[in-house]
Amino acid sequence: MANLLTPLRRATQVGSARTAVTCGELELTYAQTWDRCRRLVDALQYIGVDEGDRVAVVGPNCHRYLEIYQALPGAGMTVVPLNPELPPSELRHALADSGAKALFTGIGDIGPGHTVEHVFDLGDGYERLLASAVPADLPEDGPEDRVAGLFYTGGTTGSAKGVMLTHRNLLANASHLAMSWPFTPETTWLVTAPLFHVVGSLAVLTTVWSAGAHVVLPEFDPARALDLIERHRVTATMVVPSMLAAMSEEQLARPRDVSSLRLLGHGGSPCATQTLHRAHAAFPSAELLHFYGATETAPIATLLPREERRLGTARERSCGQPALGVDVVVFDVDGVRCSPGEVGELTVRGPNVMAGYWNRPAETAIALVDGWYRTGDLGYQDEEGFVYLVDRARDMIVSGGENVYSTDVEDALYRHPAVLEAAVVAVPDERWGEAVHAVVVLRAEVSEEELIAHCRSLLAGHEVPRTVERRREPLPRSGAGKPLKRELREPHWSGVAARA
Repeated sequence: MANLLTPLRRATQVGSARTAVTCGELELTYAQTWDRCRRLVDALQYIGVDEGDRVAVVGPNCHRYLEIYQALPGAGMTVVPLNPELPPSELRHALADSGAKALFTGIGDIGPGHTVEHVFDLGDGYERLLASAVPADLPEDGPEDRVAGLFYTGGTTGSAKGVMLTHRNLLANASHLAMSWPFTPETTWLVTAPLFHVVGSLAVLTTVWSAGAHVVLPEFDPARALDLIERHRVTATMVVPSMLAAMSEEQLARPRDVSSLRLLGHGGSPCATQTLHRAHAAFPSAELLHFYGATETAPIATLLPREERRLGTARERSCGQPALGVDVVVFDVDGVRCSPGEVGELTVRGPNVMAGYWNRPAETAIALVDGWYRTGDLGYQDEEGFVYLVDRARDMIVSGGENVYSTDVEDALYRHPAVLEAAVVAVPDERWGEAVHAVVVLRAEVSEEELIAHCRSLLAGHEVPRTVERRREPLPRSGAGKPLKRELREPHWSGVAARA
């Protein structure tokens, strides 16, 4: 049975001298990476970290992060990637909730009050560990249903939950991605999104399995990302929509030679069609690949390859068809399968679907029903199975009895040339119950009245924002780049009866 080290074993066998990773000025071959992974396991085993123990990591993207991600699950341990932007109290909660026995930190002192037995610096401390160790003998297989990683969700919806992803889940996701794009030894993947999030680690195993190379961007910066694409002739990367927009803006303003880029994927949250048009203009040689999924689906559920060919058609707002090996179905509130075009809750089934939430059986029972993962996303499918998201169930606005999907309003706002970012939320309204409120980040001056009139030309009357807040500072976002809509809603609902 395979485990998370299976891809690295193959890459070391077929391409030991090939470059595995470039991080800053450091380059490591697959042979060197394999040796370092074995030493890491030996060092942890020596201090008593055993099979089943959890090892947390919090810090920026780096080659060491990639080693931890592969080696520790391969040795039977469970890796716990954590968001370095978490407040100390939330970080301590995740460490305690996971029961982490060891922690690698790249953010300095995490302060008192944690329960971790062994804490190591992700830089020099990590290297000292490896220098004192010998290469361990690692198992070639192991139970595929063993938990490989605990990935904490949260930041957009409230209390973080540890999503249990098994070896089977993560290897299935790697296989599904490989079936959608031709990964080869010539693949050079730019690690752009943070590795604590499944968008950042999405292609790690697939790239390694094919003996391709990783180029690591420690922290996202659009100019730095473009510089690395040009310098290392990067062929593929995956980002969240806010990163896609920022990279497109930078490339259109200060072009680099990005002709090597063949795949530019995005996912993690809905993407405005205007962002896609600008991305295609900025990166004309790259295929746009849209994926939809969640941490709970490891993460790929649907894929839309050659998305740039859909621009200007009815399917430009689709997030694709179910990935090979994955079932995606829309059910209504009574659990009946919806007809094409009928909005309901998207549900996902496949070998990539999580084992459950760590120590949360009640929430697991709600999310996993008869083998299906209930996403909480509202959407529909057409006659050919293409999926269209309309909103998160919790973000849908009910105004005067009419459903308003925030993504529809946001897409209309993005069509105005002065709008750089947009988020739409419900605010209380004495007459209608809830009203549509928009928050926009501007790239040029425009009045509230003009933006409302612009929306009125594109939307039904009940969908048009009643109010628009204009700002220059970026929208609040989670570490994974998702807009924090609850922070935008909170000032309006403070002291108001809770929303239904």
